[in-house]
Amino acid sequence: MSAYTTILVGTDGSETSLRAVERAAELASDGAATLVIVCAFEPAPERSTAREQDILGAEAYQVVGSAPAEDTLRTARDRALAAGAAKIVVEAVQGKPADALLKAAKAHSTDLLIVGNRGLNSIAGRIIGSVPLDVARHSPVDVLIVHTT
Repeated sequence: MSAYTTILVGTDGSETSLRAVERAAELASDGAATLVIVCAFEPAPERSTAREQDILGAEAYQVVGSAPAEDTLRTARDRALAAGAAKIVVEAVQGKPADALLKAAKAHSTDLLIVGNRGLNSIAGRIIGSVPLDVARHSPVDVLIVHTT
């Protein structure tokens, strides 16, 4: 079996997801792989966006919709660098987390997708689904679920 060349990890900025980023960075470092860090986001409700655009002008949608994702990605990139990753790509992807991760994995020709296990063993996760379960169920590539909780 060959080494993974592109590893993708999802983060929402929580401490548990940042642990998954660190583990992904360690694996990427060990195998000299590219690490793609993805943060999914949903845009602010239209009513809120319209109010912000009145105040801030045309670029308010980006500020409202993607600023928290960009902050999360900066933090994740710093953690990945500290854990040893050298080649890092960060991307904010609009959409539900599992869908965004699968979309990004395809776009980056990922051969390993990593997520944390938060939500996997919760009652809500069992009833309405969880990101790790959805990713594992639908991913066409290998999935590593890191024990982060």
